[in-house]
Amino acid sequence: MGTAIRHRGPDSGALLNPTAGVWLAFRRLAIVDTSEAGNQPMSTYDGQSHIIFNGEAYNAPDLRPELEAVGYRFRGHSDTEVVLNACHHWGVDEAARRLAGMFAFAYLDARTQTLSLVRDRLGKKPLYWFKTGRSFAFGSELKALRCHPDCPRDIDRSSVAGFLRLLYIPDPHSIYVGVRKLQPGHILTLRLDDRSESITAYWSLLGAVERAKSDPFRGTAADAVREAETLLVAAIRGRLISDVPLGAFLSGGIDSSTIVALMQELGSRPVRTFSIGYAHHEYDESAAAERIATHLGTDHTTYRVEAEDALAVIPSLPRIFDEPFADTSQIPTYLVAKLAREHVTVALTGDGGDEAFGGYNRHLAANGLLRRLGFTPASVRSGLAAVMTSLPPEKWQTLFNLLPDRLRPRSAGEKLHKLAPLLGLSERNQYLRIISHWDNPALLVDADERQILPCEAETARLLGDPVERMRFLDLATYLPGDILTKVDRATMAASLEARAPLLDHRLVEWSFRVPTSIHIQNGQGKWLLRQILAKRVPGQLFERPKSGFGVPLSEWLRGPLRPWAEELLSESRLTNAGLRAAPVRKLWLDHLGGSANGQYLLWPVLMLMAWMEEWTGPSPSVQTEPSLAIASL
Repeated sequence: MGTAIRHRGPDSGALLNPTAGVWLAFRRLAIVDTSEAGNQPMSTYDGQSHIIFNGEAYNAPDLRPELEAVGYRFRGHSDTEVVLNACHHWGVDEAARRLAGMFAFAYLDARTQTLSLVRDRLGKKPLYWFKTGRSFAFGSELKALRCHPDCPRDIDRSSVAGFLRLLYIPDPHSIYVGVRKLQPGHILTLRLDDRSESITAYWSLLGAVERAKSDPFRGTAADAVREAETLLVAAIRGRLISDVPLGAFLSGGIDSSTIVALMQELGSRPVRTFSIGYAHHEYDESAAAERIATHLGTDHTTYRVEAEDALAVIPSLPRIFDEPFADTSQIPTYLVAKLAREHVTVALTGDGGDEAFGGYNRHLAANGLLRRLGFTPASVRSGLAAVMTSLPPEKWQTLFNLLPDRLRPRSAGEKLHKLAPLLGLSERNQYLRIISHWDNPALLVDADERQILPCEAETARLLGDPVERMRFLDLATYLPGDILTKVDRATMAASLEARAPLLDHRLVEWSFRVPTSIHIQNGQGKWLLRQILAKRVPGQLFERPKSGFGVPLSEWLRGPLRPWAEELLSESRLTNAGLRAAPVRKLWLDHLGGSANGQYLLWPVLMLMAWMEEWTGPSPSVQTEPSLAIASL
């Protein structure tokens, strides 16, 4: 199991507790305390407690003196040893509440005969588990669990339906019936005597929002900028602790540029920054990143991606992402991680800025157009929708291409076509439509879809603002399911640790104290981050239409990817996979003929088919005792 995830760290360790009947295996990517004192699994001095800890506890230096004051001795200076002693002293629940960072860890306590699994508040680090009969196993990736002979292998059809809609499989489910993901902010406790388990929450986003709303921010917009900057600087400073080389991803957008600008101020040498560029002009943001890097004085590296570089990664995606996953930015994310790993072992990212500070186009629409149109007659909304869809996306894009580069939105026609159907929907259904790709997965697969919008009644009561409700849903679903899954798998496949200061839980909680009128101003989101960045970088260097981390997939599918896609989308393969072939084949042929741009619907089908090709064969032949709880992080 440990060998299956060796990409997550070069150093291995294992521990057997025969009394408890538990194996713990660990792959270590040494970041803090690279000596043997930081090796895992790690045990307390009394030999009664053991831990394997994946991630970083950024406030370990603050907790250590408290533990030393009550008699705990330390062998080294790793954060893992602090977490181990914290769990031993305060108990797992209290220790988890005191931690600030990203983590998934297992704590074995021989005193209470319990094994506790803990996942960080926002879901930055993954944790899968299953229990069948008297076997219990868990791991950071499905690769580890598949090594266990009792690992369930039946495909969960409801998970397939959810994947076709969302491009990811949401917690707590996985692609397999019986394999679960521990949800963010939760603790699973396994009693070793009778193998019974219980799951409790030590933190919830809803609870954090309730606390924020009970203490709303009462200062001015300028006060909010100062407070946001103070919190963000503290978050970055904690994430600069490293005994190995450290750098940052720099796309040239507001989020990553703000992180890099503050890193540059906090450090004593130029920050190593990394970006990628494409020959395809519409998707190339490297020039913007280079201009900001030059202005800030970073040590910048741009990797020019040729089509063959990206295409060479695609066959590896099912292995890298381990269960079906279809956010197309998975390709450039892996490429930039691979580039960065040639120079550093840790990279800070700008992930979380949109969710925490109101930066997605849907937030702007909810605050503007959709809100205003909600008061207009249905006939007016229908007429506007008809105008928006009167031209195909490609024709709209041709018109928008007449605008200067800095004003030209990417994929404008596709966005208009996606916005048009929202005009006649309720707020709830608008959000569901926005996040959906296959809006009706039942066209492809016979399965009951699960509820995917959590806490609807509670958020309707608690959050009176539609932007806040969207931000809550983004943080509860899209962030852990898509963004953080993508970043973890892509960076870990390159043995690179990614850290996201904008997702410090204290900053996220604070962001809900601040009203939307501050977060979004003059039709622009992330107003607070813009003000922080504008103190350090001229606005003309970062003020441009929002764009994603995209790839020219539509062209690739008609060109170099066509043979690969054609084979996976054959009628026989689709049918054997339990999908209805007719709608997929029609979309594929329409895409090839140029009458439709089917890339966004075809890609999840292709990733599902490629995943099945990779992982639905026979499982490895491994024997073990069924009474063991087996782990690999």
